[in-house]
Amino acid sequence: MPTDAQIAGGHKANLNNPNTSKESKDNSQKILDSEFNGGDVPKASDTKDKNPGNVAGGLKATMKNPNVSDEAKKSAEERLNNM
Repeated sequence: MPTDAQIAGGHKANLNNPNTSKESKDNSQKILDSEFNGGDVPKASDTKDKNPGNVAGGLKATMKNPNVSDEAKKSAEERLNNM
């Protein structure tokens, strides 16, 4: 089930999508205003509902990804060590 942040994010993306209709954008804005405080919701990363195994796996993948900077790899390693 998607979080409020994910739902609001989808509506925000719709507002910035040049390929969606004015009616669709108006509907997204209406929903953001009425249900999500104008889109001001906590980010998904701010929630404590994440699966620690998935987080660890993502951090390990970051550390092995050749397209990731050394700084990001070091940060991922530190976060993994602090879990």
